[in-house]
Amino acid sequence: MEITCTRCHEAIEAGDCFCPNCGLPQLVYAVDGQTGQSEPERWDEVVRDASVIVWKPALRVALLMAVPAGVMCSMFSPIGLGGWILMAASAAWAVSLYMRSQRPAWITVGAGARIGLVTGLMGGWSAAATTGATLFAMRYLLHNGSFFDDFWVNFVNQKLVQQYSALGIDAQTISFYQKLLLSPEGRAGTMLSAIVFLVGGLIISAIAGGALGARLMGRRRQPEV
Repeated sequence: MEITCTRCHEAIEAGDCFCPNCGLPQLVYAVDGQTGQSEPERWDEVVRDASVIVWKPALRVALLMAVPAGVMCSMFSPIGLGGWILMAASAAWAVSLYMRSQRPAWITVGAGARIGLVTGLMGGWSAAATTGATLFAMRYLLHNGSFFDDFWVNFVNQKLVQQYSALGIDAQTISFYQKLLLSPEGRAGTMLSAIVFLVGGLIISAIAGGALGARLMGRRRQPEV
């Protein structure tokens, strides 16, 4: 009789301790068809469900990868949108480091995505903190506030007005948005929105990177008995 995994229903060879597809621990059956045993004869360690994350080492590797990546992904970093790719790669590498510390070295895609989420949250916080610290230093320590103010005034009065006019927006509405964006509240809200957009992109990239890392690493690293 063919043996299948209780989770993914893929075929399993008799004697396999783990599903080769999803990594779920399995009952081990005797080849001659006799009553199966609830655990393998050679059992060095407790079987761990591949979907369960041991958070202490996971948080350690996530922090190790997220903080440097977050600093490099800040708003004033020269790598720009490439920071999202960097954060995805950092999450995938965090999953790889976590898998090396586990026995069996096998996790599900969902577990990899959760490690990626934690990596993204840490990296996003680091990117936001670095962006805020850079803005503070440039405005109050380096006294470059006038540069930012002039840039923003020119951007609103030229670029945005031209774009709104091209969209057919009436002059009264354009004047309202000009005053709003040039006000202190408007500037702060625009910058905060930009930081939130950056952090959200980093988190989504990290989740995708963690899931992809678990998928790719899982194909190369078969469960260890």
